[in-house]
Amino acid sequence: MNQMTAAPAVPTLPDAQTVTSVTHWTDRLFSFRCTRPASLRFRSGEFVMIGLMGDPDPKTGRSKPLLRAYSIASPSWDDELEFYSIKVEDGPLTSRLQHIRPGDEIILRPKPVGTLVHDALLPGERLWFFATGTGFAPFASLLRDPETYERFERVIVTHTVRDVAELEYGRQLIESLRTDEMMLELLGEENLAKLTYYPTTTREASPKMGRITTLLESGEALRDLGVESIRPETDRAMVCGSMGLNTDIKAILEGFGLEEGANSDPKHYVVEKAFVG
Repeated sequence: MNQMTAAPAVPTLPDAQTVTSVTHWTDRLFSFRCTRPASLRFRSGEFVMIGLMGDPDPKTGRSKPLLRAYSIASPSWDDELEFYSIKVEDGPLTSRLQHIRPGDEIILRPKPVGTLVHDALLPGERLWFFATGTGFAPFASLLRDPETYERFERVIVTHTVRDVAELEYGRQLIESLRTDEMMLELLGEENLAKLTYYPTTTREASPKMGRITTLLESGEALRDLGVESIRPETDRAMVCGSMGLNTDIKAILEGFGLEEGANSDPKHYVVEKAFVG
């Protein structure tokens, strides 16, 4: 893991923001922080469109913005924005985005949207976060938001990846909640005591192996977590991961009697449909 930082520069692109730091976690994963538009207001868990200028058109010589939906990994109170991304060698955007350095500019459209917000869930006792890969990003935002702990008596974050190194971003973030003085003061020790972290790997050996879907279906995850059952009366869930995870978790949650909600119709669980990775 290596990290770089730099001072902000003067924007030259439309909707430009300046990259302030970049951290490469593995050869497939990186995160970065950038300046935040003064006018941007968002709810923890939402996403925005970010990107870079594409290559010039051979005929006209003009470039078009190359944009993708990215969950904001920083909480709504942060004065900078953070993003967590995969690196795709032949990906139109990430093949270039992975090479950004502090001082570079990215395009950021300041129109946040998304379903992974507290407003889309009914009140409950227990909140589940189900993530695979970089689907952890919106939960990185919500885990640093005091409202998450004010609304629920227990918060369980599950994160399934292939290899142990792919857990590092989330592991360090959760560790910082409990050790960083500012986070402790903001969230409170009594609230952080509500948090349970349940990481699993599917390829490399780790203390807990297996897909979260398999572990839920077998009952192993519930036993590990001391949860008797998932019930619509008590449990709420947010899901962000591969299309396969989203589909499988939806079926599992609905098997427990939970119903999918939306901003306009709060229910028991929500799924981020914009995420791919």
